[in-house]
Amino acid sequence: MTSTIERIAPFKNEVIKTFSDPADAEKMKAALAAVRARFGEHYPLVIDGQKVETEKKIRSLNPANPDDVVGLTSSASKEQANAAVEAAARAFESWKRTTPQERANYLFKAAEMMRTRRFDYDALLVLEVGKSWPEADGDIAEAIDFLEFYAREALRYAEPHPVVPMEGEQNEMVYIPLGVGAVIPPWNFAGAIMVGMTAAAIVTGNTVVLKPSSDSAIIAAWFVDLLHEIGVPKGVVNFIPGSGSVIGDLIVSHPQVRFISFTGSKEVGLHINELAAKPQPGQKWIKRVVAEMGGKDSIVVAADADIDAAVEGVAVSAFGFQGQKCSACSRAIVDEKIYDEFLDKLKARVAKITVGDPSDQKTYMGPVVNEGALKSIGEYIEIGKKEGRLIAGGKRVGEKGYFLEPTVIADVAPDARISQEEIFGPVLAVIKAKNFDHAMEIANNTEFGLTGSLYTTDDKKIERAKEDFFVGNLYFNRKSTGAFVGAHPFGGFNMSGTDSKAGGRDYLLLFMQAKTMSRKL
Repeated sequence: MTSTIERIAPFKNEVIKTFSDPADAEKMKAALAAVRARFGEHYPLVIDGQKVETEKKIRSLNPANPDDVVGLTSSASKEQANAAVEAAARAFESWKRTTPQERANYLFKAAEMMRTRRFDYDALLVLEVGKSWPEADGDIAEAIDFLEFYAREALRYAEPHPVVPMEGEQNEMVYIPLGVGAVIPPWNFAGAIMVGMTAAAIVTGNTVVLKPSSDSAIIAAWFVDLLHEIGVPKGVVNFIPGSGSVIGDLIVSHPQVRFISFTGSKEVGLHINELAAKPQPGQKWIKRVVAEMGGKDSIVVAADADIDAAVEGVAVSAFGFQGQKCSACSRAIVDEKIYDEFLDKLKARVAKITVGDPSDQKTYMGPVVNEGALKSIGEYIEIGKKEGRLIAGGKRVGEKGYFLEPTVIADVAPDARISQEEIFGPVLAVIKAKNFDHAMEIANNTEFGLTGSLYTTDDKKIERAKEDFFVGNLYFNRKSTGAFVGAHPFGGFNMSGTDSKAGGRDYLLLFMQAKTMSRKL
């Protein structure tokens, strides 16, 4: 008998648009105009399927022009956050009884709906968080991939699981949902990570309280509306943007919340982990925390590397989306034999990067996300000037918008602050290594362990790195960013998180628990 999963086409990644096709470019321009026409719209909370307006609002601003209010979301109070958790708990009682096939079908429908509105979602990311056109489309393509991949994974987990036969007994093992989850996504992959975290939770039978970043709440509001449009029952996903200081700790520690799925900074992730570990009155379980946190990612360039390829990989990894990726290259560790040549070529490559409004198709690097980020990154640049030699960038661009030049600081010591602390912006430290052994030692000298790359033509170095380069996602002779769902399950070691491996075959296990049943014959 053919299983359900066998009757569905194999998973295939969405192709990311380059916008070289004039038809795509025209559709994107039209979508940008359409999103601009909606600037200033209000988006209410959604609790138990009901839209709730509040007096307090969160303003989502265009980082390229902060005078533009992309939209306003209602800001949840403690009482509303409690109501959202209670609504999710009620909805769980029926949602957990829906079949995996039903839940997977909702994800397939959501994926198809996002495809039809792809340019609109792309345009919103350009205007809400400052992504370039290809970066925005990559984000939305990944969101669609998560929906498609997790739907198939849910069906796979619903198939019978092998157990060792025992005479005189009928035995089986099934996976069941956990309960109510707090989903707390970041602003930097405001489409992909928000959609992926939410989809993984609901397709496995859980219900969700979704608290998006205040910098990217509008795209989350769009997605919640889309889920209700395709018929996801009320209470399954509750939308409660709000201040972390007001409702963040409340939803994490709430006794009815069974798990927390978080992507963000190390500091917040550790706080969530600590808070979740303390049981509250009425709590019946040990809470599960799925955390993807920071990175201080290195690209190692060995003496035998193709220098031009390494320069390109470093530049793209360091300055794509303004370096605002947890996987971004923030350290280039270069063998001293090729160090000077590498620096010369890197400086020339960085000089070609265009900085400007990302709504312009020609722009490669847009603004950083907000004024706080602009200030923090600027402070790190000043620290870096004292810790190394500034060879490119270092200044703000213009007076309106949160623009910075792509910045490269050379001759940085392995233990310098800009070598160790996550900056989350367009700042690259270049470190000189005595040899490959020294380079590997430097690569592992931070508290993080998310991504890394090695450029080399020597297979022995690759084998050594496979053993000793301690990161969750390791690449050879390619950039350190750009993990694809299914191909590169994503998650890191150490202070980079719980190695959750989003987009991998193990990910949905984090949202389920196994139940074994035996019947005497």
